[in-house]
Amino acid sequence: MSHVAHSSGYQRLVERLNRFPQGAPPSELLFKILKILFSEKDAHLMSLTPIRPFTVKKIAGIWKMSEKDSSVMLDTMADRGLMVDLESDGEPLYVLPPPMAGFIEFSLMRIRPDIDQKGLSELLHQYLNVEEDFIKKLFTTGETQLGRVFVHEPALPVATSVQVFDYERATEVIVSARHIGIGLCYCRHKMQHLGTACSAPQEICMSFNSAAYSLIKHGIVRGVDKAECLDLLQQAYGSNLVQFGENVRESAGFICNCCGCCCEALLASKRFATLHPVHTTNYIPCIKEDNCIGCGKCAGVCPVNALELVQGNGAQMKKARLNADICLGCGVCVRNCPKNSIELLPRAERVITPVNSAHRIVVMAIERGTLQHLVFDNQAHLNHRALAAILGVVLKLPLVKQLMASRQMKSRYLDNLLAKISF
Repeated sequence: MSHVAHSSGYQRLVERLNRFPQGAPPSELLFKILKILFSEKDAHLMSLTPIRPFTVKKIAGIWKMSEKDSSVMLDTMADRGLMVDLESDGEPLYVLPPPMAGFIEFSLMRIRPDIDQKGLSELLHQYLNVEEDFIKKLFTTGETQLGRVFVHEPALPVATSVQVFDYERATEVIVSARHIGIGLCYCRHKMQHLGTACSAPQEICMSFNSAAYSLIKHGIVRGVDKAECLDLLQQAYGSNLVQFGENVRESAGFICNCCGCCCEALLASKRFATLHPVHTTNYIPCIKEDNCIGCGKCAGVCPVNALELVQGNGAQMKKARLNADICLGCGVCVRNCPKNSIELLPRAERVITPVNSAHRIVVMAIERGTLQHLVFDNQAHLNHRALAAILGVVLKLPLVKQLMASRQMKSRYLDNLLAKISF
């Protein structure tokens, strides 16, 4: 990499992105991507933004600009999907989203004539699907991942469905959402520019709550009501798409309706299956071998190739066999079995899901060695309320993860707190 690149606003932006748990490994391809999305000035200004949400007044002081000019800049960046704006007690707050799930997806969730989306798609494919460093860092580092799979609700037997928690149901995420937005599927839109997209519907990517509020406001997605979103979910079920959403129990920000051929999360699941890049559902298919006729429909629709046909015991007819180690537990196979030979059963051990985004981000930061950036944000003064909010999550963690947090933060204050509650 040239000296110019190292000293540029783009280099500083890359350093800023990598202070967040979902970072972006430096690469010549990454710099080319950022140069499509950000001007040199944009990159420099974004590199100065705090990690935690900030006010116009705060960033105006950092940028040494008037609040009016800072507000215009922030709104312009939000219009381009490079900034997310929120509201807290009626006051606007802003935050620089991570590359994924964040501004990379936002760049292709609508048709945009202001950037070269084909060129961007080609670069993203090389960076994400060929170089692999970004996808491996995003999906295979640490135990806690960005996303999880939702159970395919039509596949649930009546007896089991009463045991399913609300947060495990995509329908519940929809009906409880404060705001809902629908945009293009980033993954299939990208593959369309490469000439390899499948026929699954594209305008079916779902955003919710605070994220949807900002994306709708800035025209990146269109606002819809709950009825239309539920209709789209039924369309996704009918197209054998897998619901992959934010790995939280409360106020999920997104649900993608994924195919196994285009979508980054499911491609990562196939490429790095043993590293468990995506959290599974709490269910697993069970095959009734006596009823199986070996038609192969289940294997054909499995998004991660967890099903295959093998020779049955002493029989000429092949039977379906499940590789439970890589199965997502989505249940798409169940609905496609013509003989009802597959049913979803609860897993022996439940998958742990973080409570909310703050909880997930802190745990991911602990596991990835970036917790100190969240607490001691170099662009934000440490205050008791912010510290208490983060420590409040840390102190609820199991002892091992508390100790990990303690080592990273190098904080005598935190050591003393943890010592008082660790028996």
